[in-house]
Amino acid sequence: MRQRRPDLVIEYAIALEHYLAEPEEPALARAHEFGRKALTEGLGVLDMATLHSCALAAALKQPLAEGERARVLEALEKFLLETLSPFEMAHRGFWESNVVLHRLNDVLEGQAKRIAAQLHDESAQLLASVHFALADVARQLPDERAKDINAARGLLDQIEQRLRNLAHELRPPILDDLGLVPALEFLADSVEKRWGLPVTVEASLRGDLAATVEATLYRIAQEALTNAARHSKGTRAEVIVTQAAHAVVCSIRDDGIGVDAAAVAPGKGGRGLGLVETHERVAALGGVFRLGTNNGRGTDLTVEIPLES
Repeated sequence: MRQRRPDLVIEYAIALEHYLAEPEEPALARAHEFGRKALTEGLGVLDMATLHSCALAAALKQPLAEGERARVLEALEKFLLETLSPFEMAHRGFWESNVVLHRLNDVLEGQAKRIAAQLHDESAQLLASVHFALADVARQLPDERAKDINAARGLLDQIEQRLRNLAHELRPPILDDLGLVPALEFLADSVEKRWGLPVTVEASLRGDLAATVEATLYRIAQEALTNAARHSKGTRAEVIVTQAAHAVVCSIRDDGIGVDAAAVAPGKGGRGLGLVETHERVAALGGVFRLGTNNGRGTDLTVEIPLES
């Protein structure tokens, strides 16, 4: 325990003493309730082991006969396992939730891919038809009126470009065609062109990553770079991706004004919501999310995602 709780040490020892004296179900149920209470108060498995160790020393302080010692040791083990059963249930629930989140993430990425394709292909076909129709109309009008038609065609060109950008933001084809690193480089170039924030990409990957992992890292980089460009007031940003034996680590850093963790908590606005979604994406893959400063200045968002062996 970070700070020893004498009240819990005493409560655990009393509950264990009662069970050793009368190893019946009611006393064992008390162990289960103690485990639930400890879990609710934020204790971990190591904290429970510490509590058990303190109580164990007291329980074995007096000499016991050989047969009695075996009975006590068996009871001690049973009591400890019962106090840990709520932690086991919580762990299973967390694992099952992660499986559901993982599948949901796959579904959302598939939907984004389909929407992006429809947005790019179908809108392009429709806009092309409108272009041809307006061109035919312009040819039938006097030059002065044709200029108005051509001006409208210019607006259609802008709409088409914007729809193309939206399709790329939803699901860049380059991510499926060439992989994560070229997609990140394309993203960096887009951020610099759109917001004027120079972005460098450094990547050291040993091979192809799973499609879900690549999509997640791309989304995280996209969210972090968008935040940096809009809010950081920095002069540069960088994306660093490295692959270790059992995990891939991605860091997005900038040299701006930094970020207040409290200000981006849930319910504190769009930027906080984006970081919450990032955290959930990482959690769905069993990863770790860290948000801090970049060498004392700016923001360093780092995620570590385990890789299947």
